[in-house]
Order: sequence, then C-alpha cells, then structure tokens
Amino acid sequence: MLSGGLDSILAIKIVQEQGIEVSAVHFVTPFASTDRNNSSAEAARVAINGMGVVIREIFLTDAYLDMIINPRHGYGKNMNPCADCHILMCREAKKVMEEIEAQFVVTGEVVGQRPMSQNRNTLRLVEKESGLQGLLLRPLSAQLLPPTIPEKEGWLDREMLMSFSGRIRRPQIELAESYGIGGYPSPAGGCLLTAKEFSRKVKDLLDYNAMSMHDVELLKVGRHFRLNAETKLIVGRDKRENQRIEELAQASDYIFRPTKANGPSALLRGKYDAEKTTLAAEIVARYCDGNEATYDIVFRLQSSGKSEILTVKPKRNTMLSELRI
Repeated sequence: MLSGGLDSILAIKIVQEQGIEVSAVHFVTPFASTDRNNSSAEAARVAINGMGVVIREIFLTDAYLDMIINPRHGYGKNMNPCADCHILMCREAKKVMEEIEAQFVVTGEVVGQRPMSQNRNTLRLVEKESGLQGLLLRPLSAQLLPPTIPEKEGWLDREMLMSFSGRIRRPQIELAESYGIGGYPSPAGGCLLTAKEFSRKVKDLLDYNAMSMHDVELLKVGRHFRLNAETKLIVGRDKRENQRIEELAQASDYIFRPTKANGPSALLRGKYDAEKTTLAAEIVARYCDGNEATYDIVFRLQSSGKSEILTVKPKRNTMLSELRI
C-alpha cells in the first residue's frame, strides 16, 4: 500500500531486500492533499522510480464519501475518520491481493506515529475488520507487533524487520540514507480532512446538504461564506481559483465578478433573492483591489447568461467574520 511518503517507500524496500516481489497499490481519495501540478498517484510514481515496482491506482469515490458521512469509528481531531479510512483501504488492498494471487499486504505504518490511526488498538482493529488477520505486515514496526503469517512461515526474516515507533523521523531518514533513497516528499500534507479550515467546510456542507464529488471539488477552492441555511457563496483567492470556480458552476448558480477593478470571481449557490445577491456582491467588493467607496459587480445566471450590475459598498470585515465558514 503505497502512499508515496517515505514510510511506504521504506516498507517496500525492506521486503524487497528479502527477495519478496512487490506490486504497489495507490489509493486516490477525494481529499488527497497534493501539489497543484501533480496528482497523488504521480507523486507516488516519482517516489519509487527505479525500484522496479508496478503501481495500480484505485480511485475511492462513493464508498469513501459514504464513510465520511457516517464513520463507524468516529472522527479524529477534525473531520478525519482515520480508522475507517484505513479499514476501507485495507479491504480494497485485500481484493487486489487475492486478484493477483499475492500472499500478504505491506504498509508503511509506524506504531505511535499518528495518535488515532497508528496506535496499537487501531492497528489491531484495522487488521481484524479488513479481513487481513495475520496478513498485514508493517515492516517498520514489525518487531514491536505480534508475528504475522509471513514471519511465522519463514517467507521473510523477522530479525531483518524494524522496531520503529513514535513520531521521530530520524530512524527512517537514516535507513533511507543507507539504501541510497533520496528525493522523497516531506511528511507534511496528506489528507485535507486533517486540516481545521477544510474540516469546517466539510462539516458545514454535511450540516446543510448532501455531499457529492462535485461538492468536494468546490470545497477545495476559495473562501466559503454561509449566507443562510440554503445559500452559500464561494469567493476565489487567485486567478487559478477564479477559473476553477467558474468551471464548477452549475446551471442554477450565479457567477459574480467586478467590472472595472481587479478582483475575484465568486459563485452563489442555493436559494437567493435581491437581498442575498446584494450581500454576495458586497462580499466580492471587499476582496477587490484598491480602496474605492463603491464597486460595480456584475452577476449572471450560469444557465441563461443573463447578467445585471450592482453598485455596492464593500462589506466590512466584522460582518465577513460572522459569515465565513
């Protein structure tokens, strides 16, 4: 199971060193946090370049969204259902294992590295609920865990596995250096659901609406404002986000942008009236360049293209903080 981070790279290398043939599976989730120019799968490919491993990508969509909405084992500090996420991925890995007639599954998990998903109780839970009892090998911490079937059967030597634990990265870095592995990504990032600001957006969406893949893509861009229970405004923060917001607009959405000043594009979604469109224009005006008393903001209905212009004063920051998600 290859995330593309150093731990999963090392897990592959450790078992390869014992003559084990490895096939990698990389899970692409709706909430993967990646560089703007690279998919998580591409980052994983780069990470193991030259290691002789074929990568299979698996896209987790509907099942993943269902898990986010109702995680059996709850959320972490934010909206991250880490235990359920690991169980889902391990179940999918088990299917691949059986399909290609592999004999066990390897992950880069380290005991105690992550408080919710990599404590001993959760590691046991994941193994049990995924159906991989005895077949889930964690080479970086194997000597701290009960022997797995591959170890008991002598498919590999337990003494050549590691006993890493906790959040200190020095042992992994030193092991990577001994293998000549470099250029691996920073451990920062990962899942957007662990980020406080993004989690607020997810929670707000679940409080008021169902969640679709389209909704998830929109959560990834812009500043989000809740105008009322049925209406939300998303305001772009740069040129890329402005373009993405307009790409994601649906037929019933309104698109806002300034006419004579540099400023953001914004998307208004939900039930709106003259009061709400004026409020949306005032918020857009707040993020326009300059220090004008008023701004002309054009807004159009996406389906018809029909547009109008509102001349508004920028909304005060104190009011914005009450509306911002």
